[in-house]
Order: sequence, then C-alpha cells, then structure tokens
Amino acid sequence: MGIVKAICISEVRGVQKHPVDQVQLTPEWGIVGDAHGGNWHRQVSLLSFDKIEAFRAKGAQIDFGAFGENLVVEGFDFRALPVGTLLRCGQVLLEMTQIGKECHSHCEIYKAMGDCIMPREGVFARVLEGGAIQVGDEMHIEARLEPRPFQAAVITLSDKGAQGQREDKSGPAIVRRLEAAGYQVVETLLLADEQAVLQRQLTRLCDQRQLDLILTTGGTGFSPRDVTPEATLAVAQRVAPGIAEAIRAASMRITPRAMLSRGVSVIRGKTLIVNLPGSPKAVEESMDVFLDVIPHGLTLLRGQGGECAR
Repeated sequence: MGIVKAICISEVRGVQKHPVDQVQLTPEWGIVGDAHGGNWHRQVSLLSFDKIEAFRAKGAQIDFGAFGENLVVEGFDFRALPVGTLLRCGQVLLEMTQIGKECHSHCEIYKAMGDCIMPREGVFARVLEGGAIQVGDEMHIEARLEPRPFQAAVITLSDKGAQGQREDKSGPAIVRRLEAAGYQVVETLLLADEQAVLQRQLTRLCDQRQLDLILTTGGTGFSPRDVTPEATLAVAQRVAPGIAEAIRAASMRITPRAMLSRGVSVIRGKTLIVNLPGSPKAVEESMDVFLDVIPHGLTLLRGQGGECAR
C-alpha cells in the first residue's frame, strides 16, 4: 500500500513541473493538462517519496516536480516492480511500461549534486482506467486476472533503409506475423548498421521496457557493415543458441547459402533477442521455424510455467 504525497504537472514541455492538489486522468492519454500526455507508453511518471527523501538527506534542496515526476508515492520502491505491474488508485488503473530513462544531457540537479535519481529510480505508466487522483489517496498493486500478452519490438538494420533509399519490407512482415500470433508489438525501429547504436537500443528495450522478445532483421551476413550479431552478443547475458541453429538448419534445406548467416539468439534479463536475415522471404521462413515454439521459453523467462521435460 502506498500514499500519494504529491502530484505535479507542467503545461508545456521543458518547464519544471509544479505541485497541484488533484488531477484527472484519461485512458490512453494521461493527465489532463500535462504536456507529457499522449498516445504513447510514457503518459504518467512516478517516483518514490522515500527515494526523494533519501536524496534530500544528501543536501539537495529540491521541490516536488523537480525531477519531472507526476506522482510522488510513499511506500513503493517502483524500480523493484516489473514492467506490467498494475497500480490502482481509486478509479484510476495504471500499467507500468518502463523503468528508468535515458539521460541525454545532465539536468541542473545533476550539475549541483553530481547525481540524479530519475533516470534510474523513476518509472512510467499508461492509463488503463481513468478518474481523479488527489494528494493523500491510497495506491496499491492490483492482481491481473489474465496473463499479459507477450510484448515485442522489431528492429530493421539497413543503411539504405535508414537513409530512405530502400523500403523496409522485412520489418513490417515480422510485425504482421507477431500480431497475428497475439503479440503486442510496442516498438519498431529502422536503424543504420551501426553497432553502438544497436547495442544502446537493445539495452534500452531489455532493461527499461523489459520486453519479452526482440527480433532484428538484417546485418547478419559477411559484409564489413554487417554487425548485428556482434551488437547482440555484446549485450547478451546468456546465449540461447538453439533458435539460431534451428533457423540455419531449416534454411539449409532451402539454400546452401544459409550457412553464411551469422545470426545469433541470446537472452538479456527476461528478454529473448533473435537475429533474422534481411530478406522478407527469409524472414518468413525463419519465423516458421520458431514462432510456435518460443512462447514456452518466454513464459519461463517471466518466471512462470513449469519444466521443459515432457
């Protein structure tokens, strides 16, 4: 159980949020009157009152809203909760969608203190059920009645595609297959073949969004610019080679050039990452191999399900 200690909004972006006594929340938008509302996954930001107090104890002179947080809640260590957690506050139901955020430039708090807690302690949520929240309201974790659908991201690696010189057909093909299988595809990215950029995006999607599955397409061949496997291995915490091996084995029955694919399959945290070839045809053939099998593995990664033995 938690208690809402402060509510903060800002009418325009780039301006520090200021405290208010009460707000109205709208499903799939966020807080009415707050500049960060919209049809995206970061509609409402939350920060633990206890974390703010600990930061103040170091000598920081900060008001509520200084970190850009909407809701300050006492009694929760939000970072310790998994993405997908449901938070109930009166009529309002929030679903956590991201933990922490990237800090592209140091804020005034960091410049003064040498630290800022929002990038690592703040969390974000979207509004599932609307209503009013006011200071002093209670908040609690609500149990899910049904399992949350698997969430996925699709990343296309292509220099020409990123430059607008080639239409991406493989990425949309993957999205169609995943959605037909019941996955929620929450992000699609089209990136140039840059290892550092791909590593950063993979890390963000695994650690902050805690997705179940990431599928990449492209960059798995012998070209000097084909660095998708290297980027994937660089962020991996565990390898899951069987998926990549199964894809190559099945593809070898279609073309001997399948042996030239360097795609890998790995795990970071609770996220499975699988590299797919770049062509739409090869993507479809690869997904035929594993799409019906991996839900069991994804369930185990979530800490659910039983043993693999039959």
